[in-house]
Amino acid sequence: MRFAGRTAIVTGAGQGIGRAIAIALSSEGMRVCVSDMNFDAAESTAQSCGGLAVACDVRRLEDLERLVATAQAALGEIDLLCSNAGFARGAVEGPASATDEQWQDSWDVHVMAHLRACRLLLPAMIARGEGWLVNVASAAGLLSQIGDAPYSATKHAAVSLAQSLAIEHGDQGIRASVVCPLYVATPLLGYAEGAVPGDRANDRVLGPQDVADALIRGLREERFLILPHDEAAQFFRRRAEDMDRWVSGMRRLRRDAFRDDPPETLAELHKRL
Repeated sequence: MRFAGRTAIVTGAGQGIGRAIAIALSSEGMRVCVSDMNFDAAESTAQSCGGLAVACDVRRLEDLERLVATAQAALGEIDLLCSNAGFARGAVEGPASATDEQWQDSWDVHVMAHLRACRLLLPAMIARGEGWLVNVASAAGLLSQIGDAPYSATKHAAVSLAQSLAIEHGDQGIRASVVCPLYVATPLLGYAEGAVPGDRANDRVLGPQDVADALIRGLREERFLILPHDEAAQFFRRRAEDMDRWVSGMRRLRRDAFRDDPPETLAELHKRL
């Protein structure tokens, strides 16, 4: 992919992975529209990358329509959409412990927001015969996240949607990529913004910049599946080769994490895994 002079929208870019991606794309010469529910956070990122800040709740179609229209008016046609907005509230007592509202919000943020934005951007991309659709999903979309079934299920759907976009529109010049990191040091997992990971001997936690760097490499190499953590591919193969064994292993991991007393938050659960 050629970055210089191109345009991009990055959602959920006020902090964490989205902020790192917006700054990385800008450093490659792209003009970036930075979107976040928190306008002040979006503005902070935009100031760091010379971008345009737009407040947007990606659960709302009208917000997405305004985001795309504002970005197009300021930057021209959009060459790359990076749907990064996401959240994890946890469901540590099991899938049924999460409310319908949590499940619906997960679906709207992790799946429908990307689909709705694609509906708005695809016609012009197809007419030009070029465009890139990126979804920052999660390794939870390839494996399973203990303690947050709504997150895992909707991230699986996000990976599937990305595959469908790649298959159905690839011959029209549209590239699709999905980014599936394991643990990343972001506020979502209880890390302070800008925290340096690796404070435990067995820590596999990467920083947001590591994910952004992996994305840039993946776009240059025109890869569909982008795995910032090398071991994620190995885990994915093990699951595919023997699903029963994988599920048994995950049950053991959960038992170990819950052995003494149930963790109350995802951040606490993360520390035990």
